[in-house]
Amino acid sequence: MTSSSLQNLRVAIVGAGPAGIYAGNILTNSVVEAGGTVAIDLFESLPAPYGLIRYGVAPDHPRIKGIVNSLHEMLDAGTTRFIGNVEVGRDISIDELQERYDAVILATGAIRDAALDIPGIDLEGSYGAADFVAWFDGHPDVPTEWTLDQREVAVIGNGNVALDVARVLAKHAVDLRSTEIADNVLAGLEASAVTDVHVFGRRGPADIKFTPIELRELGEVPNVDIVVHDEDFAYLEGITPANNQLKVMLRILQSWRTRESTGASRRLHLHFYHSPVEVLGSERVEGLRFERTEPVGDSGLVQGTGEFREIAVQQVYRAVGYYGTPVIDAPFDVKAGVVSNVEGRVKDAATTGDVEAPAIAGLYATGWIKRGPVGLIGHTKSDAMETIAHLVSDVESGALSAPTVEGDVLDVLDEREVAYTTWDGWLALDAHERDLGANHVHARERVKVVPRDEQVAISRGALVR
Repeated sequence: MTSSSLQNLRVAIVGAGPAGIYAGNILTNSVVEAGGTVAIDLFESLPAPYGLIRYGVAPDHPRIKGIVNSLHEMLDAGTTRFIGNVEVGRDISIDELQERYDAVILATGAIRDAALDIPGIDLEGSYGAADFVAWFDGHPDVPTEWTLDQREVAVIGNGNVALDVARVLAKHAVDLRSTEIADNVLAGLEASAVTDVHVFGRRGPADIKFTPIELRELGEVPNVDIVVHDEDFAYLEGITPANNQLKVMLRILQSWRTRESTGASRRLHLHFYHSPVEVLGSERVEGLRFERTEPVGDSGLVQGTGEFREIAVQQVYRAVGYYGTPVIDAPFDVKAGVVSNVEGRVKDAATTGDVEAPAIAGLYATGWIKRGPVGLIGHTKSDAMETIAHLVSDVESGALSAPTVEGDVLDVLDEREVAYTTWDGWLALDAHERDLGANHVHARERVKVVPRDEQVAISRGALVR
């Protein structure tokens, strides 16, 4: 068996979100600069590319979605082949990929909510933020309807996801009509009974995980009053913000303390130093019980004060983090929610901490499935650089084996009657959605097609082999 080389290198990447696309682009550049050639197949379980950008970013954030333009250029360059609507582990196994490629990179991300283990969290009316985000972003694998028939709702968390969820809940549907929001989602938000959205964080204003743009936009939502509480700012005296971003956010929060109520029809309340201990209710959510917290010196940590408070809400959204999506037959660290790896080399181990475990030759990870759901989209670039550096080093040292099975993987998918989609298919779907937007009663850039079968039908109508 001959070892792999940078000449005619073949690589499969599993996951067509930013992590997978960046990894493919960095790999291509690295190999070409070294005088080699590479062919990359990018597998995606959804019919369309872009992952988190398409299905994890709120529709009223066009600036963030602008990243799609650079991702489009990378895929449109022709060095990476997009193969969508294929579930690795179901339609084709990792072993079968490893037989056909010099290396396989897992970039599946994290689409499930992290657990919040408190009594009552499973009551009717209690939801994970990831499910709500998937709904308002038109994900094809979630129900098309979401019931918003309650007036008072709570969001638990102090990160950007919590802020996105709170903003969409508080925002009036009329202000979303110009976005790419799907029609079923717009209809659901138009029927919303929500009047008060409460956002709760365990720590104080100096420890929020928002970004300045997200926070500033919150205060610009039409016909929504922002409510903050003076008691939550009592510990700020003498605190020096850790960076300029935090300084800006504290300035924004402080300005809201003196902002007069406009009598808006909806209110968004920001609560700090509240640690959730129980979701109240017998059959469905009726309220939340919190323990008031306080900072422990300047450590950034908090401790309970022994003071408990209850607030009446009828829905709860937990936005306390995401949890990695396991890939069938890949070692998975259940506690950390990531593929077991060290610096992107997947390890044959139950935990990422087992550095002595042997690496699985030719199997790598990047993005959230590698390091956990932390950091912004841009962080996936540096993350991918580390993984790709190891992959290239392994190829050059002869640590990888050449593929043992010849032939195009599409032949296998055809034989199994897998309705895969292609880059040309995405271009057709993209054009279709843009046409829907241009001809919509509320003119917009695009209107998302939600049903998977409809996406596949439109995409495969452009299938060329």
